[in-house]
Amino acid sequence: MAMGIGCNACGVTGCRIIEHPQERLIAIVTNSIMPCNGRFPILIALTMMYFTGRTFGILRSVEIALLLVLMMTLCVLLTFGVSKLLSLTIARGEPSGFVLELPPYRRPQIGKTIVRSLLDRTLFVLGRAVVVAAPAGAVIWLMANIHLNGYSLLWYCTDFLDPFGRFLGLDGVIIMAFILGFPANETVIPIIIMSYMASGTLCDYTGYSELLELFTANGWTVTTAICMLVMTVLHFPCSTICLTIKKETGSLKWTFLSMLLPMLLGVLFCAVIANVSRLW
Repeated sequence: MAMGIGCNACGVTGCRIIEHPQERLIAIVTNSIMPCNGRFPILIALTMMYFTGRTFGILRSVEIALLLVLMMTLCVLLTFGVSKLLSLTIARGEPSGFVLELPPYRRPQIGKTIVRSLLDRTLFVLGRAVVVAAPAGAVIWLMANIHLNGYSLLWYCTDFLDPFGRFLGLDGVIIMAFILGFPANETVIPIIIMSYMASGTLCDYTGYSELLELFTANGWTVTTAICMLVMTVLHFPCSTICLTIKKETGSLKWTFLSMLLPMLLGVLFCAVIANVSRLW
C-alpha cells in the first residue's frame, strides 16, 4: 500500500513478497485504491480550490495537508474493508501466518543496484506505458480534431455520457476524461480543459484561479468537486498498472476484477453523494 502511493505498478510488483496466493491476489487487486503519484495533482488542485476556505500562506498549506491525510486514511480503511470482503468471498482461502526472515547483511553494490533499478523497474514500467500511451494519444487527437456537422467526435461522446455523468454528480466531459485518461491519470485534467475550451490539443492552466473560473463556468459545484475527488481515487487503474497486474497474476480475470472493483465503488459512492446533495 505504501509503495502504491508512489506508483501502483510498483505496489503490485511489491506484492511478490506475500507467499500466500490468495493474500497476494487480494493485495494486488486492492492496491489501486491507494492514490498514486499521478492522482495527487488532481487531489491537491481540487482541495486547494474548493475546500481550503479563506486561509493563506502556511495555514493554507497545513489545511491542505490535513485534508490529504484524511483522504489517505479513508483510502487505507477502504482498502482494509475491501480486502476483508474479498477474503470472505471470491478470494477465500485458509489464513496464514506472517513470517519475516531477516537475510544476511551484505555490502551494498551501488553500481549493480542502479543498473537493476533502471532496467528492471524504470525502463520496464515506461515501456509498458508507451505501449498504450502512444495509441491512446492518437485517439484523443483524432476525436478532438475530426468534426461532423460542426461538432467534434469528442463532443458527441461527452454529450452521450452527460446524463450518466449528471447522475453521478459529474458531467459527460469528466466521465470521458477518465476514459481517455486510461494511459495516464495525469492527462485527466488537461482533457477536461480541452473539452471545455473546445480546443484541438491538450491544454494546461496558468493558475488555480483561472481553472476555478473555467470549472465554475461549466457548472461545477462543491458537490461536483467532492464526486471528482471520489472518482479520482476510485476508478479503474491506468494502463501500466493493468499490464503489470496481468503479468503478476497471469490472468485476465483478476486484471478485469482489479479494474471493475474500484470503478463500481466509485460509481456507488458518487451516486449516493450526488443524490443526497440533491435532497438538500
